[in-house]
Amino acid sequence: MCGVRHAKLDDIDHLPIPVIPLATVYPAGFLLRWHEHRRAQFLYAATGTMLVETDDGAWTVPGERAVIIPPHTRHQVRMLDVETSSLYIEPSAIDWPLDACRVVEVGSLLRELLLAASHIDPRDGVTAREAGVLDLIMHEIATLAEVPLHVPIPAAAPFAQLCRSYLADPDLSISNSDWAATCGMSERTLNRQFKLSTGMSPAAWRARARLLAAIPLLRHQNVSEVAARLGYATPAAFSYAFSRAFNVAPSRLHAQ
Repeated sequence: MCGVRHAKLDDIDHLPIPVIPLATVYPAGFLLRWHEHRRAQFLYAATGTMLVETDDGAWTVPGERAVIIPPHTRHQVRMLDVETSSLYIEPSAIDWPLDACRVVEVGSLLRELLLAASHIDPRDGVTAREAGVLDLIMHEIATLAEVPLHVPIPAAAPFAQLCRSYLADPDLSISNSDWAATCGMSERTLNRQFKLSTGMSPAAWRARARLLAAIPLLRHQNVSEVAARLGYATPAAFSYAFSRAFNVAPSRLHAQ
């Protein structure tokens, strides 16, 4: 079977199976604009990096990781040289918490299972072996640990636009005074209200956003080059900050 690489979800969503596999190759920089699915989505980046946004957060998904998106969650995804394997899962088939998006590590067994699933064409019916592959995938997903590769985005103005603009262009020169002036409030008020909205100070939020911006850069630049580009005094300082924020060394993401 050739799988359903060229099918549209809307054409197969009605199929009476709990898990629909769908693999896709995207051109560099392709943007899947705001949309949502009736099913939950397990979106795996076999290669490249995905930048996922919802109304309340942003997630960066490097190669060999996946993002789990709850059903009926409005989101958009920018694909940076990405080949994806998606699973669209009936909510009734899920027995783990699905209250927010989360990025997860994908190990060697699950990678092979996802590859096998990409050759399943559910329009022809699902064999006992194929059903077993999909069932084992579901067991594996339920055990995956979250990787904290995200920042919250406040829902309310004016902070929402500030954060989305900064994610698009994380400028080291922007300060709290700049944001306070844009919002028409004092720095003290900015700090208080922003922390209430996100649980983080504006400066801490911008620092985390810059570290997330490093992830796609690390595909093509070494740690020293990325550290310099993001304004860190030394590669060691950048590596320490990155590892502390995301529990993974930046060198592990280089050239994946």
